[in-house]
Amino acid sequence: MNTHHSRTTEGRGRLFENVVDTIGNTPCIRINHLAPDHVRLYVKAEFFNPAASVKDRLAISIIEEAERRGDLKPGQTVVEASSGNTGIGLAMVCAAKGYPLVVIMADSFSIERRKLMRFLGAKVVLTPRTAKGFGMIQKAKELADANGWFLARQFETEDNAQVHENTTGREILADFAGQRLDYWVTGYGTGGTLSGVGRALRKERPETKIIVSEPEGAQLIGSGIPQERNAAHAPAASHSAFQPHPIQGWTTDFIPFVLQESIDRKYIDELVPVTGPAGIEWSRKLARQEGIFTGISGGASFAAAMQIAEKAAPESVILCMLPDTGERYLSSPLFEGIAEAMTEEETALSLSTPGFHMPPA
Repeated sequence: MNTHHSRTTEGRGRLFENVVDTIGNTPCIRINHLAPDHVRLYVKAEFFNPAASVKDRLAISIIEEAERRGDLKPGQTVVEASSGNTGIGLAMVCAAKGYPLVVIMADSFSIERRKLMRFLGAKVVLTPRTAKGFGMIQKAKELADANGWFLARQFETEDNAQVHENTTGREILADFAGQRLDYWVTGYGTGGTLSGVGRALRKERPETKIIVSEPEGAQLIGSGIPQERNAAHAPAASHSAFQPHPIQGWTTDFIPFVLQESIDRKYIDELVPVTGPAGIEWSRKLARQEGIFTGISGGASFAAAMQIAEKAAPESVILCMLPDTGERYLSSPLFEGIAEAMTEEETALSLSTPGFHMPPA
């Protein structure tokens, strides 16, 4: 007997005063087709945030904590160096709260990131890709010093890991309360997600193994080489283990101070190096076989989660972070080979019935 009921929804039971109040409470979603049968694999879908990435959490924390401390004055310009998602999150938050924003970005990141920030009212100043992440950061500081702007300092600020301990970590603890959680898998950009959730898991779920994925050609943590820093904890130089890699938003050319906590306090149980092509492959598989649309970094974290899943004990439960949406990557290698015109197969389908044929190209 079919006991299927039509799908209904209940509403959130509340009204929202502004867009920033919708940040967080992202869902953990089971992987049904790609996961090995002997484990339960979930992803935490951070593209459910209003500007479609995990960095919305960081953006609201930096701005609201600075307001609370009086570091950010009404109408003051905010400036930050970002590979994209922090800039987009800050652009949304600054638009909602009425602050001008200038984002500094190396010219190597996807074009749609610039357009999204400008669409949200931010100014985007490009730096040469040869100067890497270190160059973006120095430029942001130069402009902040010259103009008296508020520098967000995502890579150093305490407001970064703090918001992940208070939101991302608490959400994971609540969603897996009374359940197993054997592995938590993440990559890192600033290290905020890793250090913040790491604190929460070490305190409340010490049995959960923390797995960190790094680009295979740029294993900064894996190298064991310490990062040179200045007195403000910012990088004093590019890290020698860095090589350019296609996993945008991941692993810039230095070990951020926010990430250093995870290294020093030994939150990391295992490092899993992942190649760019593997990140792209798993992002595509998540889209086609699960209907889950994430970027290259999400695909790369998922590649690491699949490696863990294959060797995990039966009944293991694994949670993998998916930091953003695949729509940030339309101009990147993620979408290479995705046709704009009809393919031969699609044209054949069109011609298989008499009406509505496209004129020949």
